[in-house]
Amino acid sequence: MAKLKQDLQQVTKQLKALAKKTESLVKAVDKLDKQKAAKKSKATTKAKPKRKKAATRKAATRKATKKTTTKKKVATGSPANQVLKIIKRSKKGVHVSALMQKTGFGEGSVRNIVYKATKAGEIKRTGRGVYAWT
Repeated sequence: MAKLKQDLQQVTKQLKALAKKTESLVKAVDKLDKQKAAKKSKATTKAKPKRKKAATRKAATRKATKKTTTKKKVATGSPANQVLKIIKRSKKGVHVSALMQKTGFGEGSVRNIVYKATKAGEIKRTGRGVYAWT
């Protein structure tokens, strides 16, 4: 019985020592986190770009407006919308290879768009590789 009591006392001493070590490790980790946070905030403050003067900004906007006015804007929807428009226009349905030719997309992207649209209930499968509007 006395031996058991001594063993328990030794275990409690060892547990106390381990608790102290873990507390010191936690404090060390907290210090490192604070140092890293301070370094990050310093790095972000140094990387601010310089502002242009008002005259150079005006000149840059004039150049930009001249460029945009000469080019025509082509309204293109998302790839999914393009594929769905083609399917909607067809009466009997469209084959995947025809969709690839009309849109210029790859086979994988067309098949993914068709798969998602069938799951959403927007189109239905009328034959092997042929899809029509619902």
